[in-house]
Amino acid sequence: MPTVYLNGKFIPAADACVSPLDRGFIFADGVYEVIPVYHGLLFRLEDHLQRLDQSLAGIRLTQPLAHAQWKEMLSNLVDKNGGGDLSVYMQITRGVAPRDHAFPIDIPPTIFAMVTPLKPLSPEIVQQGVTAVALEDIRWKYCNIKSIALLPNILLRQQAIENGATEAILIRDGKVTEGAASNVFIVTDNRLTTPPKGPGILPGITRDLVLELANTHGISAHEEEISLTNLQNADEIWLTSSTREIIPVTSLDGKSVKSGQPGPLWIRVSQIYQQYKQDIIDHLETA
Repeated sequence: MPTVYLNGKFIPAADACVSPLDRGFIFADGVYEVIPVYHGLLFRLEDHLQRLDQSLAGIRLTQPLAHAQWKEMLSNLVDKNGGGDLSVYMQITRGVAPRDHAFPIDIPPTIFAMVTPLKPLSPEIVQQGVTAVALEDIRWKYCNIKSIALLPNILLRQQAIENGATEAILIRDGKVTEGAASNVFIVTDNRLTTPPKGPGILPGITRDLVLELANTHGISAHEEEISLTNLQNADEIWLTSSTREIIPVTSLDGKSVKSGQPGPLWIRVSQIYQQYKQDIIDHLETA
């Protein structure tokens, strides 16, 4: 049985209980973070913790642990679950209090973390890519906060699934924001573009790493607004996330993206990404 962390204790997942009066349950009053683990090593941990700081500040909740304490706890959690390749999910809510919209005073937050196995991209995705549909972005105005209030994302993803697609690419005022659970890149004439940071998108860790690696390897990469027309006419479309890394989209709204196969720049950047990841793992293992 997997081990989870809940409010200072490592316990079997089946024994983890949270009060129904927890504000995370009543109001979705909390934030979360997802961190990939490779060979038992937390990947880009400091970047994820900085994003957690920003999410907590965004909902006016004090960071309950120092970064060193998070690192120690999460490393122990990974070890207790056998290491390997995992996805760490961590969630902080405002805690347990009588139901009232006003912030409660002097109550401890609820801190929870768990791990699940992390699987590499399937050969089918690598060879064929995935399908996507463009949908209206119906979410709130603070998508830069990694809030646990994900019902709009869930509805959008389900709509995509019911249309035979893997992901929804969201459009607001004629501009691409992001996917229901991913950031979006397009390639046009070997030029890589992703929407700029702001309240409309989550500042993705993998998104930032792709830009970093592109610039390091002489690939033209830019943060600019992407119109729906730009998206529809792109040579390549990618989705990025911490657990699925970089995924090629080969069909949009039932129409092939160019050749209908993963594009050459995706192949190149994916190889660069995997090599970077291996170099980091090798460095951490020998540190």
